[in-house]
Amino acid sequence: MGLTPERLRADADAFMEEVSREFLMVHSGLKPTAELQPIYERYARVLGTAALDLVRAEFQDSKPGSESHRGARLMLEWEVESQTGRALAEIEEREIAWESSAVVSLPDGRQYPYLQAGIEIANASDRRDRLAIDDARASIVETGLVAIRRDRLQRERDFVESLDLAPNYNAAFTLLSGISLDELVDQCRQCLTDTEAVWRDLLPRAAHHSLGVAVSDLTRADALALVRAPEFDRYFPGAAMEESVRRQVTEMGIDPDAGGRVRYDTGERAGKRARAFCAPVRVPDEVYLVMRPHGGQTDYQTLLHELGHALHFAYTRADHPFEYRWVGDNSVTESYAMLFDHLMQHPGWLLRYSGLGKRELSPFLRAAALEELQFLRRYCAKLTYEVQLYGGQLPWDLVPDLYVETLTEATSFRYRRADAFIDVDARFYAARYLRAWQLGALLAESLRERFNEDWYRNPGAGPWIVEELFAEGQRELADEIAQRVAGRALSFAPVIAAVERLVA
Repeated sequence: MGLTPERLRADADAFMEEVSREFLMVHSGLKPTAELQPIYERYARVLGTAALDLVRAEFQDSKPGSESHRGARLMLEWEVESQTGRALAEIEEREIAWESSAVVSLPDGRQYPYLQAGIEIANASDRRDRLAIDDARASIVETGLVAIRRDRLQRERDFVESLDLAPNYNAAFTLLSGISLDELVDQCRQCLTDTEAVWRDLLPRAAHHSLGVAVSDLTRADALALVRAPEFDRYFPGAAMEESVRRQVTEMGIDPDAGGRVRYDTGERAGKRARAFCAPVRVPDEVYLVMRPHGGQTDYQTLLHELGHALHFAYTRADHPFEYRWVGDNSVTESYAMLFDHLMQHPGWLLRYSGLGKRELSPFLRAAALEELQFLRRYCAKLTYEVQLYGGQLPWDLVPDLYVETLTEATSFRYRRADAFIDVDARFYAARYLRAWQLGALLAESLRERFNEDWYRNPGAGPWIVEELFAEGQRELADEIAQRVAGRALSFAPVIAAVERLVA
């Protein structure tokens, strides 16, 4: 019996469960190495030429603008991403093994697991110590991980272009995702211009006050320490974090466990990634929230962010077809995560659910504005850089200089050449984050209009979010949701307005 659309979707569902569970086990520290290749081999029938031809024909034969065309595009996007994953499985296993076993060694004899280095840098109060850890981290990255990542990027680009979906890798992304990279890059450049004055006002004072460092001397390691803002730690005790967030979500009318479908893993564990993540293993029935504590307000913000993801997947309609539960514009789920984590910029939320008092509120919000702008400007620069990286016009040897120049100019923090191939999110995920900022800001405005300023504790807001947003999975593009919910196009204007309110 030949491969049918129904069989393809059923097998795709089973494949996603297996591969997602494997990533969960490895990145949460429950398994030392990944075994991806056997999974890809078990599902070779749905990750081969026949499957690609099937979904490509569905896409080409469907009417643009129709629901069948929408579903076909999502299936084609999933097929290409999954086949790319299969082609890169061996090198991804090597990368995970390297990251799990690498050790950062300092001249004074101290050693840290590579996966813990970012936490140590952010928490180092002594600048000499911070820079020493980052020097040691960059050294082992340059001698080990860079070659793996560079090879992976080359293979990824070559594989996608070999499918002949579009003239080049960047055009293939636009075709599959429905996102115009050129338009978004133009918006990013304008955003950098529009936020320049506020950034130049905030950064020097914050760097001097918190770090005692002049702007001209700042490094990427200093950025990690600056946004960590340890002076506010006592107002965000780790022991109260999960209870406080659960209470808020419950008051909003959402079950934070989603009937047991969301499972929390928020403790320390050797081998667990420093970067938190949400792992939907069976959508919507089994979703994991995994984070490794850093301390203080960073952990609260991280928990809120990942909970936005987890609740989205756990409340997605179970009767949706595979492509609407598993695939789609990840700008959407990232916007829900940002809608939740940006509650850490809301005065009312902070006074109700954290230990901050009115006296500490203004300096905290100013620090939040600095963090927001640092990340926003960093990602605007990252996308601009990655479009050129994947564009194929620049020789690999010239890429590190472009990376340092682009990121340093946008953020004022001096970046390292060693990170040029490390600090890259696969398949332009930076574009998803940037559109999520735009959509998240619009959703927050809409919620304030519908449920008042304190929508985050309005028992009517949660059910509306579940029914109007979460339940649809990622069937719609971010710009479609913006028009449906707010009647406006995506832009950085509401994001910038929100930052300006924090420092007013």
